[in-house]
Formats: sequence, structure tokens, C-alpha cells
Amino acid sequence: MTVDVEDYFQVSAFEKNVARDAWETTPLRVEKNVDRILQVFDDHDVKATFFTLGWIAERCPAMVSRIVSEGHELASHGWEHVRVTNQTPTEFSADVTKTKMFLEDLGGCSVNGYRAASYSIGASNLWALDVLADCGYRYSSSIAPIKHDLYGMPDAPRFRFTAAQGRLVEVPITTIPVAGKNINCGGGGWFRLFPYSFSKWALGKVNSKELESGLFYFHPWEIDPEQPRIEGAGAKTRFRHYLNLSRMQGRLEMLLSDFSWGRMDDVFFNDEERRAWQEVASVA
Repeated sequence: MTVDVEDYFQVSAFEKNVARDAWETTPLRVEKNVDRILQVFDDHDVKATFFTLGWIAERCPAMVSRIVSEGHELASHGWEHVRVTNQTPTEFSADVTKTKMFLEDLGGCSVNGYRAASYSIGASNLWALDVLADCGYRYSSSIAPIKHDLYGMPDAPRFRFTAAQGRLVEVPITTIPVAGKNINCGGGGWFRLFPYSFSKWALGKVNSKELESGLFYFHPWEIDPEQPRIEGAGAKTRFRHYLNLSRMQGRLEMLLSDFSWGRMDDVFFNDEERRAWQEVASVA
């Protein structure tokens, strides 16, 4: 179970509608929404991984402390939600290094995982996985093995694989093959679009037939139907962003009840791998 910690106005779809310099004067809603999510997780005895923007963490340090103190995994979502496709290797390295160091100092814990903004690592920029390994990350969850107009690498493996000469593990978002095409069953707008019965069936099949763990993600703004509407956004963007927000928390609670969930580092990595991470961190 994973949460991409960003606010509603920071999503890639609104890049043309909300200027970066407007972020500073836009009231944040993310901390209140994360508090609600933490309560829902506690009610269902679920621990999760929170891929957190450095920009948000800098402004909401108490929220980050609560995430860590309640036993969840703190991971990196980059500093300002800039897609990797819009960064050079040097810019990307600086971004992920800055975010990792800041989150570790703030959270008092190792940050081993990274998720790219809008799943923006794919066939054209796999160099980013090498950069992540160089910067000390142990795993990434940045590839969506689907065909999409904004992102995706449909030929990528559907489940965990090693990258960067074995120095990094990539855990793609969960998909299910339907009529020869991978369909996202791992969260986000897809979870709000499809009937809950489809998500339950698909994740159940991944577990029972393929004997694999599923990876689910959502955003704090997805449980916030009262969020302000962004002016000037196109019809497709409005549909994707605002669809079924009022139903999201109820569906999420059903999902938490119907399956067993955990942190990424607990679900996808064994004790030996985690001990190796700790040994390297202690030497560093």
C-alpha cells in the first residue's frame, strides 16, 4: 500500500494551469488529508509506504514525523514533482539526492525507495535507474507497464525486476493482462474509474493465480472531494482528476478490508536484503 504525498495543485496534469511560483500562496490541504489517511490505516491495522515530495515535507514537518512515528515507511517522490522526462541526468541526480538527504534528516530514518512523478521513467530514460542506485536508493517504483498518453512502458516486466546492474530493484505498478493489453489495477484514477468489483477481481487474480503481491497507490487529494477546482483545465484533465472523488475513501476502506497490506520494504524485500541496506547505511 503506497501513498504519493503531494497536494491537489501539484499534479502534472495541472502544470499549465498552476504556475510553480503560485504554490507558495496556495493554501495546503495535504496535511489534513494525510491525517485522515493515517487514521484510516490505523483503523484497519495497515502500514504503508509514503512517497513524499521534499517541497511538502519542508512545509509539513509534523506530518512527516507522524508518518514515521506510526510505523509507516518514508520514501522519496522527488522535490517538486518534476517529471524525469523533463530533467537531465545531472538535474535528476541533484533532485533525488537533495530529497533523500532532507527526508532522512527530518524523519530520522533511512530513505530507500523512490517514485518518479507521474511514473515518468520508461524506455527513453532508463538511465534514471542507474542514477538512483548511484545516489543510494535501494528500490524504485517508477515504471507503469501500460500504454498511456502521458506515461508508460508497456513492454516492461509486470513484477519486481533488478536494474542498474543489479544495484536497484524496480517494482512496477500492478497491472492485469486483458485481451492482450495491460490494464492498471494498482490505483490512482483507474481505481476511481473502474467498478470496485474489477479492482477486487484483478488484485485477487494477481495474488491467487500469479502468486504475486499487488502494489497499490493513491494520493491524499483523492479522498478530498471538496478541494478547489482548478480554472482553465481541459475536459480530459477535469474528468481524470475529479472523477468519483466522493467515492474514493469508501472504496479504499473496502480494499483495506478485502486484502492484507504492508509497507513496500516489508512486502517486496526479505530480511537479508533489508539487513544489507542497514549495513551499507551504517558504514556510510
